[in-house]
Amino acid sequence: MRRAARRLQRGTALALRTGVATIVAVTSAVVFAQQLVVSDNAWLELSRFLPYPLFLLPALAALGVSFWLGRWWVAASLVNLALWLTLGMGLQCNGGEAGGERVRVMTYNIKVMSAAQQRANVQALAREVARHDPDILVMQDAEGLLIGRSEPAGYGGPVFGLGHVYASGQYVVASRFALRDCGTAPMGFGVDNHRYLRCVVDARGIELDLVTAHFQSPRAGLNAARHEGLDGADDWHRNHANRLHQARALARDLAGSRRPLVLAGDLNAPQSSPVIGSLLATGLRDAFTSAGRGYGYSHGHSLRNGFDLLRIDHVLVSPEIGVMACFVGQSDASEHRPVIADLLLRR
Repeated sequence: MRRAARRLQRGTALALRTGVATIVAVTSAVVFAQQLVVSDNAWLELSRFLPYPLFLLPALAALGVSFWLGRWWVAASLVNLALWLTLGMGLQCNGGEAGGERVRVMTYNIKVMSAAQQRANVQALAREVARHDPDILVMQDAEGLLIGRSEPAGYGGPVFGLGHVYASGQYVVASRFALRDCGTAPMGFGVDNHRYLRCVVDARGIELDLVTAHFQSPRAGLNAARHEGLDGADDWHRNHANRLHQARALARDLAGSRRPLVLAGDLNAPQSSPVIGSLLATGLRDAFTSAGRGYGYSHGHSLRNGFDLLRIDHVLVSPEIGVMACFVGQSDASEHRPVIADLLLRR
């Protein structure tokens, strides 16, 4: 009887150790692959879009179980949990820079299809913009914002209190500073929804190139992978390839910029993605990674879970531009939180 009980205890302990070891190994492998592996692999990219509780909850469970297994198991589980909470979830804790002319840039996917039908939504957007008081505001999915007013380009009146406005397709740029030479260009596909907008901004006597872009949404590919499994793999691979194609086409265009450059928009990829990596390879840097604190998630609260999961909206800047601070706004006005960056322009 006692021998059977001891065998049962040994078998239970072995199962618990195997479970904890598997969780630690898988979590660590995913984290290091996401952060350190330079790869266009679509399956690795898919892991970057998985809800973080899928890894966080097992890591917490492993920690709880480890207290029955001994201190080395506790230590391994704590390290594993810390690894996921920091690198895996993209935690940032950065101090800002100083020196230069402060300019606040705000990027916002506002999801306005018809201002006439969503008047309350536009009022909520106006309150969010007023809360942060940007000098330059770039908006995506803004096709309906200027309905009933003069569009598509060179609107003559203020938008959200900002007097210099240019609009084309889904993009609206509103600025305290004068805009010139505005226009759109293709990001590889040559249709309106796959173009980016570029303007020259005269910001307190310093000229800079301002670019806003909205890469193809990963939603269709993610849904195919989620609901169809391997049968949806082709859709996900195609989606990932399209976003990479857009990023590389945009990177080629921006590589020749002679002015300080700000690229802000819904890039539909997290920081560790090769989509963002293609842009960072040109010398740009991410404002939140440079001067943000926390996780900075900008999307997810409109989904079934009701909380933000991903940082897919970005402000990228060239090396000449300093970053004092970067943070996200509130979630009540759009499916995306805005991203606000206090930039420093240097003469």
